Amino acid sequence: MTEEIAWSDFEKVDIRCGTIVEAAPFPEARKPAIKLKVDFGETIGIRKSSAQLTHYYDPDMLVGKQVMAVVNFPPRQIGPMMSEVLVLGFPDEDGNVVLGAIDRKVPNGGRLF
Repeated sequence: MTEEIAWSDFEKVDIRCGTIVEAAPFPEARKPAIKLKVDFGETIGIRKSSAQLTHYYDPDMLVGKQVMAVVNFPPRQIGPMMSEVLVLGFPDEDGNVVLGAIDRKVPNGGRLF
């Protein structure tokens, strides 16, 4: 476990719900990854991300899936692409990424609280 934080620290992390609208292989990435475009609704719009999801997910099965992502990190260069959000997941027992789940449809752009 990491150090305890104050509520005000948590409020600084902007985690939103979005729907994957495009997913494609990302062979240029150092580790196997998928390029994503995620729709976070009118206020935030569509943002790009790279996610190491190749063990459990194919690009085709990701389109239409709702995900959680941190939307207020600065953009980060991942190979030839600029990643704009961090899609959230958890490692399984072998270190493969499993997406954080949203079990009912919610509006794109909704903030985690």
